[in-house]
Amino acid sequence: MMKTTLEIPDRVFRRAKSKAAEQGIPFRQFVTEAVETRLKTAAAPGTKPWLKHAGKLKDLHKDTEQINQVIEEAFEEIDPENWK
Repeated sequence: MMKTTLEIPDRVFRRAKSKAAEQGIPFRQFVTEAVETRLKTAAAPGTKPWLKHAGKLKDLHKDTEQINQVIEEAFEEIDPENWK
């Protein structure tokens, strides 16, 4: 086990200390778990973090088709005012 000294803004320290107390765990355990969580979710070098959201809008495919159809129909209509 490694001992270290951290400088944490007072506001963040108070919130973290409070959360640790709410969970009934020591502050050191709370900080360790927070760091472990952050390490698990950190992007690996060379990855594209935005890629994790790819495909989340795939369910909008039908909506997009409907919108495109309405646009296509609107452009096919002839406005008599433009042909005078």
